Amino acid sequence: MAKSATRKKPAARNAAKTKPARKAAKARPKAAAAGAARVGALPDWNLDDLYPGIESTALKQDLSWMDGECVAFEELYKGKLGVLAAQPGASEALCEAVKRYEKIADVLGRIGSYAGLLHAGNSTDQTIAKFYGDMNERITTAYSHLLFFDLELNRIDDKLIDAAMSSGALGHYRPWIEDVRKEKPYQLEDRIEQLFHEKSLTAYSAWNRLFDDTIAALRFKVRGKELPIEPTLNFMQDTDGAKRKDAAEALAKTFKANLRPFTLITNTLAKDKEISDRWRGFKDVADARHLSNRVEPEVVEALVSAVRAAYPKLSHRYYALKASWFGKKKLAHWDRNAPLPKVEQRSIPWSDARNTVLTAYGAFSPTMAEVADRFFQKNWIDAGVRPGKQPGAFSHPTVPSAHPYVLINYQGKPRDVMTLAHELGHGVHQVLAAPNGALMAPTPLTLAETASVFGEMLTFKRLLANTTDKKQRKAMLAAKVEDMINTVVRQIAFYTFERKVHLERRNGELTVDKLCELWMSVQSESLGPAIDLRPGYETFWVYIPHFIHSPFYVYAYAFGDCLVNSLYAVYEKSEGGFAERYLAMLSAGGTKHHSELLAPFGLDARDPKFWDGGLSVIAKLIEELEGLG
Repeated sequence: MAKSATRKKPAARNAAKTKPARKAAKARPKAAAAGAARVGALPDWNLDDLYPGIESTALKQDLSWMDGECVAFEELYKGKLGVLAAQPGASEALCEAVKRYEKIADVLGRIGSYAGLLHAGNSTDQTIAKFYGDMNERITTAYSHLLFFDLELNRIDDKLIDAAMSSGALGHYRPWIEDVRKEKPYQLEDRIEQLFHEKSLTAYSAWNRLFDDTIAALRFKVRGKELPIEPTLNFMQDTDGAKRKDAAEALAKTFKANLRPFTLITNTLAKDKEISDRWRGFKDVADARHLSNRVEPEVVEALVSAVRAAYPKLSHRYYALKASWFGKKKLAHWDRNAPLPKVEQRSIPWSDARNTVLTAYGAFSPTMAEVADRFFQKNWIDAGVRPGKQPGAFSHPTVPSAHPYVLINYQGKPRDVMTLAHELGHGVHQVLAAPNGALMAPTPLTLAETASVFGEMLTFKRLLANTTDKKQRKAMLAAKVEDMINTVVRQIAFYTFERKVHLERRNGELTVDKLCELWMSVQSESLGPAIDLRPGYETFWVYIPHFIHSPFYVYAYAFGDCLVNSLYAVYEKSEGGFAERYLAMLSAGGTKHHSELLAPFGLDARDPKFWDGGLSVIAKLIEELEGLG
């Protein structure tokens, strides 16, 4: 997952997640030792490239500069952009204002990224939690002085702003300005925007934080041990079926005991979004996400319709095949991601995972491998599993004046290697896009997921080509199909669930039972009759962070996977120059629409047949598995 990949307000863009720098390192010996025993020593990221500590002089200086510069910027430009646009030399004057705004964005983003990364690494540490909350408040207050800028830019007459972009320095920022102006129909009066911004701390941001803190604090009792969520979820891929069942039941038991707070969080955030959407004039519950992704609603609808129509030939078909491998007609839900029977499982050392990904990247492009290797050499990765650390994985772009950071929870599974390849794909993309600057480096989520999924595909194809053992090849193909189903089918099911929740919320609060009912309806439809959804599974909606942090984010995964399937087909047929075109696409960051970026490859996501082509790749892999018996 890419953190803050889409264009947002500078203050909010990078105030994402993170981990503890020096302080938390003292609390890690046991977790580090356990990881080292199985997969070797795992790296902790070094956040000194952002700030050397929460009490550091550099951070205090940036906070002081931020406070003063935001006020000065407001005093200098508020109420005057329209006048500047009408005067001779408008292009240079407006460009100077945007440059100054961009510099502020970079500093605000650096501070927010540092606080967020610390918090992602240990959200249960009270000192870090306080720091995270305090920094969000400082950033929100500072940015309140900048709110006017986008609003006033959008009030400049179209002819004046077009002339300024066409005949001078301001033309450099045309992609960003055009993106800002797309939001013009949904912007409100200045004081209302100010209120929305300041209240965000006690509105959706507060509920996001409550969700994170609650998830991090949950413990699941598996065979006498109290475990955090990440290792418990990991047991669902264990070779021991009884252990998978125990883990699933432990998850269900703890989720069930906490359904009330998660239901309240979900209801509150859905209502908060409905209020914002209604005031801004968005008609559909997902329109705001489509706008931020710079993708047309009809493109998303074509994707969703194509995937849902393909459920029978993809997930239903595959899980029936997998059940037969286990000698059953149906698999319990805890066996959905189980390793194949009679296939040797081993823990993959961290060093092997690193070499696997870098070799695959290097075979495609030495430049891509070199950029990815920086993450290992310079400690830009946090890979260990420990209490308090955010579950899952992400690559956070931070700001162009620094570099991205990757968080994963590495436990030596083959899927963990694919996760590493995925997040490094994001990381490479973010590094290459950084020269576009703080305003134009961020990429819409749909395209951000393309780079990550392409990185996975490169790694998978490399591993498959080097595998001659029939059982191992079958296991690899099965794992890839499952990853694709999780990326495409599961994420569209998530999107469908979100739509149901947000539409139902317009009629009043949803009960625990209603949320569980909606979850089971989409899961049953998407997974098919070969997966037996046992009691307890109805609660599994509670831990999905995308529903909380980024409503309707999830279709971006399916968009990226289907796009990559088509993109990789072009690569396999290409006689040369593909890698250069691909890296140029990543380097464009947020400066081009998806149609412009895909044109050099002869692809068009607006063509309904485009999605069928991507889905057929998954179907062909299932056919190959059927042939292997």
